[in-house]
Amino acid sequence: MSVTAEAISHAEDLADFVAASPSSYHAAEEVARRLEADGFTRLTEEDAWPDQRGGRFVIVRDGAAIAWAVPANATPATATRVFGAHTDSPGFKLKPKPTTGAHGWLQAGVEIYGGPLLASWLDRELRLAGRLAMKDGSVLLAATGLLLRLPQLAIHLNREANDHLALEKQVETQPVWGLGNPADADLLAELADAAGVDPADIRGFDAVVADSARGQVFGKDNAFFASGRLDDLASVHAGVVALGNAARGGFDGDHIAVLAAFDHEEIGSASRSGAAGPILEDVLVRIYASLGADDAQRRQAFVSSWCLSSDVGHSVHPNYAGKHDPVVKPLLGSGPILKINANQRYATDAVGAAAWINWCEKVEVTQQEFVSNNSVPCGSTIGPITATRLGLRTVDVGIPILSMHSARELAGVSDLYDLSKVAGAFFTD
Repeated sequence: MSVTAEAISHAEDLADFVAASPSSYHAAEEVARRLEADGFTRLTEEDAWPDQRGGRFVIVRDGAAIAWAVPANATPATATRVFGAHTDSPGFKLKPKPTTGAHGWLQAGVEIYGGPLLASWLDRELRLAGRLAMKDGSVLLAATGLLLRLPQLAIHLNREANDHLALEKQVETQPVWGLGNPADADLLAELADAAGVDPADIRGFDAVVADSARGQVFGKDNAFFASGRLDDLASVHAGVVALGNAARGGFDGDHIAVLAAFDHEEIGSASRSGAAGPILEDVLVRIYASLGADDAQRRQAFVSSWCLSSDVGHSVHPNYAGKHDPVVKPLLGSGPILKINANQRYATDAVGAAAWINWCEKVEVTQQEFVSNNSVPCGSTIGPITATRLGLRTVDVGIPILSMHSARELAGVSDLYDLSKVAGAFFTD
């Protein structure tokens, strides 16, 4: 399989994006930063918004970002196209009073976030990242350098490690970050130092552990891309690239183009910044109010609208082929995937499938289908949630990967680029 220079460049830019996004809060800010560079205006939800016609705007709410471009001739009945993804990834989050330790070691008290492959986090150099709520009411982003590690027990002390490895979730998942007496140390001071603030002024924090290794292109013919947080920063990045390209190209279509990068998908999306919360509806209501739409006209527009819900799916695994459907076996590097589930774990239907194939054909991208083995049920995405909340016709798509929910996942370089191309067709067609 040949990989183009453009695809490799896209993957290297994704590596930059992931490096700048060690937490969902950093990812949302990076979305806004990149789109502001492409001419988008950042708005705050507390303020009145300007007239939306012909505008390009972005907001950040906690760890979520919503960006949109409105055609100059938009009317109260103009439809919307939403490219949806999520900013969070499975891993570990700091507990209250996170400075712990024993036997001369300093450790971090962490809580498991979502459903990570725990063993994949062993023996990696890790860092902390997140936000700090300060005494003066300000909220700051902070990220340390290499700081933590989850050291694996030597095989001499666990002779059965190669037969089975199960980590006790409370005792055996607490990273080390130094030597000394926990009573004399302060893990939050490490984040405070990174942000340039006094740790005594911290009143609250949301901080996660992130893998520090940079994403890399490798393999025969540069086919592979390995990185942390591909689930789902690969989709967020594809949407940012597509929307930025559309804006630079003078976007003025017959629909409103929206990028919705939600938080908290890995734990059910039920938050003020998650897909089950009000953030997307809040933005759309304000856009349509600016266009003069009443409630009935807005709902009329929603019926004609689309959501492309993009998240990673499973490539067939060469060592575990029996875990996949025996007929439908998407392969990493063979194109983005259309995700289908009879029980609406994915929102794709026949009409959505036809539209997806048309968008792929428009940019000459080969697509694949994904469906689960009946004995191995699939997870879900923001797709069914968005369809349920807003009534938008929704199609679940993504890219095939291996090692999903690992600290470091594996994607196809060509798939990453092809997904951004299809997102571009979705926004501009």
